[in-house]
Amino acid sequence: MTADSTAQGPVLRLDGITKRFGALVANDAVSVSLWPGEVIALLGENGAGKTTLMNILFGHYTADGGSVEVFGQTLPQGNPRAALAAGVGMVHQHFTLADNLSVLENVVLGTQPLWGARLDMAGARAKLVGLAQEFGLAVNPDARLGSLSVGERQRVEILKALYRDARILILDEPTAVLTPQQADALFAALRKMVAQGLSIIFISHKLHEVMAIASRVVVLRHGKLVGEVAVKDTDPRALAEMMVGSAITPPELRAAKPGPALLELRGVMTPDRGTVRGLRGVDLALRAGTITGLAGVSGNGQAALADLIAGLERPSGGEMQVAGVAPANWSVAQALGAGIARIPEDRHKTGTIADFTLTENAILERYNKAPFARRGWLDWRAARDFAQSVIRAYDVRCPGPDTRIRLLSGGNMQKLILGRVMEVGPQIILANQAVRGLDIGAITFVQNQLLAARDRGAAVLLISEDLDEILTLSDQIHVMSEGRLSPAFARGTMNAADLGRWMAGEGFERGSHAA
Repeated sequence: MTADSTAQGPVLRLDGITKRFGALVANDAVSVSLWPGEVIALLGENGAGKTTLMNILFGHYTADGGSVEVFGQTLPQGNPRAALAAGVGMVHQHFTLADNLSVLENVVLGTQPLWGARLDMAGARAKLVGLAQEFGLAVNPDARLGSLSVGERQRVEILKALYRDARILILDEPTAVLTPQQADALFAALRKMVAQGLSIIFISHKLHEVMAIASRVVVLRHGKLVGEVAVKDTDPRALAEMMVGSAITPPELRAAKPGPALLELRGVMTPDRGTVRGLRGVDLALRAGTITGLAGVSGNGQAALADLIAGLERPSGGEMQVAGVAPANWSVAQALGAGIARIPEDRHKTGTIADFTLTENAILERYNKAPFARRGWLDWRAARDFAQSVIRAYDVRCPGPDTRIRLLSGGNMQKLILGRVMEVGPQIILANQAVRGLDIGAITFVQNQLLAARDRGAAVLLISEDLDEILTLSDQIHVMSEGRLSPAFARGTMNAADLGRWMAGEGFERGSHAA
């Protein structure tokens, strides 16, 4: 922030914002200012009120108290069109794009009629291509959105905001689904935007990224503003303590005690399903008392492997054994019966049902088993007691077990799913992006739970795009590239650069375990 920008005044002023959802106070008299050409990081635990505050700014919610001022003008609340017209753009944590439309159609959607005599697609294309080149956000305007990688979709979301001439950009967990290389490319683009006067609010739980991109940090806790500090005057440890109100103790790592293989794959193949790549001759052993880490760029077969283990897919070739037996007609019911529990990659689409309560979501995969099923009837008291115990044990911040889960933050949804999985004492845990979008305190809690399950004798498959997490927690590591699986690497034998080369296919190119 320069002297000139200070003289101009803030581009954004949130003054005394208060928002309640029933008895829950999501924002409690929060005041924040943003200056021209500034990047501020908005930090806080899951459920601290960050996304609610930004939804008020963007017009998705109406505040119960306080005001929003953009470029000196009071912004009418509850009106996203007014926010867009004022120059506010928002890139949501979960993309808001249409898979059946092209990149160009997604970008212009809502700015003018998509079909009609007055539609200037040539002008729109020229503007989009110019923005993409200017900020290094390369993407094919004619590509169908559904065919793009996660990183490319992220670029489209940002280009969509820039196309609308955004001067204030809200980024909600923009790197949650990106690889480190993709995140670096995003930051390079953001720095170009800031150099041209764009102001950015950056919401993230990745503190090293906050230190790299932001100039100032604002911290919320339980809906209240509890701290504000310049990045040059702080460090990740201090920020973490400000977020949770106490010191963070990293997970205690102990040597694994491997047991027998609880699940084995030998030369397993699965078919491609649309854009989801299948498996190509995969050999894998998940052993009791061991965390097996799986690294790879999104879209290289991790989803197929997860679906196979969860019973959503069957092998089209090779051999699969569970507890030493080759299952016939492998299914979800068989997987659950074999003690396989999953933390799914997408907590919204496949992990929960939005309009179900926490109680209903807590028993989704066990509603027809004791203690919830009695003579063909659901025992709702037992179900509610179970949900309440998960809420307490896993610090799920919510009004209560009868709350619809769509009203929770993503992190609190994830904690409910974790509790649902852990409380049944599973033999095999499929942890797919288990800490994506979680705050540092919740990450530590989840990782400690996975380590405790391993020490109790469970076999854990940890699928993650966070190489630091893979390197820290895994007793052995595999890398997946184009449906192929690398050999197993023991803890401490690989670093992030080594894994990155395998992720790019280099190890497979040399013939090691190539299909």
